[in-house]
Amino acid sequence: MNQNLFMSPYPHIKSCNSIQKIMLNVIVSLIPAIIASAIIFGLRSLLVILTTVLSCVFSEYLSRKIMKKDNTINDLSAVVTGILLAFNLPVNIKFSIAIFGGIIAIVVTKQMFGGIGQNFVNPAICARIILMVSFPSAMSSWPKPYTHTIFPADMITSATPLSKTASSHFSYLDLFLGNRPGCLGEVCALALILGGIYLIFKKIIAPVIPLCFVGTVFVLTFILGKDPIFSILSGGLLLGAIFMATDYVTSPITFKGKIIFAIGCGIITVLIRIYGSLPEGASFAILLMNILVPHIENLTLKKQKVKIKN
Repeated sequence: MNQNLFMSPYPHIKSCNSIQKIMLNVIVSLIPAIIASAIIFGLRSLLVILTTVLSCVFSEYLSRKIMKKDNTINDLSAVVTGILLAFNLPVNIKFSIAIFGGIIAIVVTKQMFGGIGQNFVNPAICARIILMVSFPSAMSSWPKPYTHTIFPADMITSATPLSKTASSHFSYLDLFLGNRPGCLGEVCALALILGGIYLIFKKIIAPVIPLCFVGTVFVLTFILGKDPIFSILSGGLLLGAIFMATDYVTSPITFKGKIIFAIGCGIITVLIRIYGSLPEGASFAILLMNILVPHIENLTLKKQKVKIKN
């Protein structure tokens, strides 16, 4: 008798958690950073987040409809992608660009490869990099904190702490609390750490990738004669290490693989920051290591010999 076997989306983990429950916990963990962005950058930050979330959800619904596949908007993965995409954008971004980013994240990076569990790179990171290449001026205009306005033309822009042209001094406290220019979700280290602690407590993520990622940046930055604490609290390192490098689909499943992956992310981040023309390297580092994940898993998966008895 012929039987058809159906493979469910990766990852295959025995757990009582559903995709929806996992994504709901991730959304809860992002709430501190959402609140912080609203306090630091004002009402427009919430409008940007709403725009990217709606863009991602609608893109997922429409693309699944066109492909005549079961719709997956109820699993909340598109909502998480929308929030993370907004966290990688400046508050004064044009809404049309934010919408375009949502389409890239869902349609191009996720659905064209088969949907959730099939994408080989993180959708939010891929969308951010494409937007950086396509709209460099819009993606590198950083409003100063607490210059609240809905209209981007009225905002006062400044360089981020990692910018090669930055001349302002930011204290550790400023960086920890988010009193600095930057993307919506990356500026407040306190909010990101609280979210990370929640995810670890709920066992949604393991601490190995964030700790190895951040630890590698700390050690390598120190060796190269830079301020390691400043490097950790600046840019999108914590956002990337906690919320995007730990993505189930695009990170290794083995413990050794996670360590290799995270160390690779840290090394590439530091090299781009110090020797590259761009001030930030976390997104590019995670994207490059996402591509290497299948090879990392092949090297770290234990090969078991199966004996077949006649």
